[in-house]
Amino acid sequence: MSKVKTLWSCTECGHSQGKWTGSCPMCQKWNTFAEEVEVAEQSGRFESIPEKTAQPMRIHEVEKVEFKRIQTGIGEFDRLMGGGLVPGSLTLVGGEPGIGKSTLMMQIADSFAKQGLTVLYICGEESVEQTSMRAQRLQINSDKLYLLSETSFSNIKLQVDQLKPDILIVDSIQIVYKKELPSAPGSVSQVREMATEFMHLSKGMGISTFLIGHVTKSGEIAGPRVLEHLVDTVLDFDGDQQHGYRMLRGVKNRFGPTDDIAVFQMGNQGLAEVTNPSLIFLEERGNKTPGSAIIPTIEGSRAFLVEMQALVAPSAFSNSTRKSTGLNPNRLSLLLAVLEKRMGFQLHNKDVFVSVAGGLKIMEPAIDLGVVMAISSSFSNRTLDPKTAVIGEVGLGGEVRSVPRIESRIKELINMGFTKCVLPKRNLKGLSKNLTDHILLQGIEYVEEAIGSLVSS
Repeated sequence: MSKVKTLWSCTECGHSQGKWTGSCPMCQKWNTFAEEVEVAEQSGRFESIPEKTAQPMRIHEVEKVEFKRIQTGIGEFDRLMGGGLVPGSLTLVGGEPGIGKSTLMMQIADSFAKQGLTVLYICGEESVEQTSMRAQRLQINSDKLYLLSETSFSNIKLQVDQLKPDILIVDSIQIVYKKELPSAPGSVSQVREMATEFMHLSKGMGISTFLIGHVTKSGEIAGPRVLEHLVDTVLDFDGDQQHGYRMLRGVKNRFGPTDDIAVFQMGNQGLAEVTNPSLIFLEERGNKTPGSAIIPTIEGSRAFLVEMQALVAPSAFSNSTRKSTGLNPNRLSLLLAVLEKRMGFQLHNKDVFVSVAGGLKIMEPAIDLGVVMAISSSFSNRTLDPKTAVIGEVGLGGEVRSVPRIESRIKELINMGFTKCVLPKRNLKGLSKNLTDHILLQGIEYVEEAIGSLVSS
């Protein structure tokens, strides 16, 4: 018998090496190496590879095929996917425990089953009875929806070959394993092997497949990066469990837009789509509260309004606290330094807390001016005009830089009844008269101008 060779694989990026080290040389993460047995190469390793081989073709000889998308009936999800689900596509859905991944997949499965499509739901982490209880709570009862509590891929493929479903949902990819691999389910080699198997299964049989994946404590999808490279679409499911809002974000999409989001609200009957996020995020806003600023932000192809809240209070300790929720804490430190330098604000002995209301996470720099205005309002204890919104990127010199897609942001402000918008002066060029006639636009070049014009006595 040949000698068994062991390798150390990084659970974050999938890098393999012959010995253990404290940190991974590729992704620089610590304590991520796990010991695994190297898989011997053999013929017929992947069970789902089709027998026919592909032939090279000239690019002009390839027939143009229009993808016939399958509508789910959930408008927000269809828009996020680019108009519907493409047959034979492979989609990865990741999110924190309890965020609603299984609930969303059950509702999507029911929508497909009502259209006459055969759906096979692999509930590897639960029994059939437990999954059936969730379906009863969601009032789901369809003859075309099949449940299978199985974790062995060989048994799953046997049932797929017999049932020949149109839609396959695997909950979750970390629990499915192959008996031929000596490593435990959820390890790097098992996840990599399972993703490849389901990719061959999806493409070879034309089955639209959903893979539910776990996330790490940092919020990234667990497993090697090859898992995200193999699939066609990566959807990130996050949100604030206290408010019940859920954001389904398209991180990768070969058949539609990326960085777009779909907003849902969790209720007793499952997830309900939110068609007007601006109204939801602003409905509990206080008009006479210092430290509040409204910002029109862009997520993918959608513009909506969010409330930026700030609280500046005297610090009881020698080291002041800076905390942020929903935005980059390093960006907050940069903006505080700009306020101290340009406006002379004494913030070194103050605790500063900044939060995006509603549980959203916004990373675009266009919210900088809104953060500055919210902090200035709380510091001076003066309220901002409730019908005024602010937008702009703030540089280290205090200059306000232009932002992309300004017209979409202004249209959303007009639809929500706002009468004034403070924006970068360079963004005023080329705006249509239809916009300028419905809202007052004030262009500024430096943060001093915004603070002087918006903070009322």
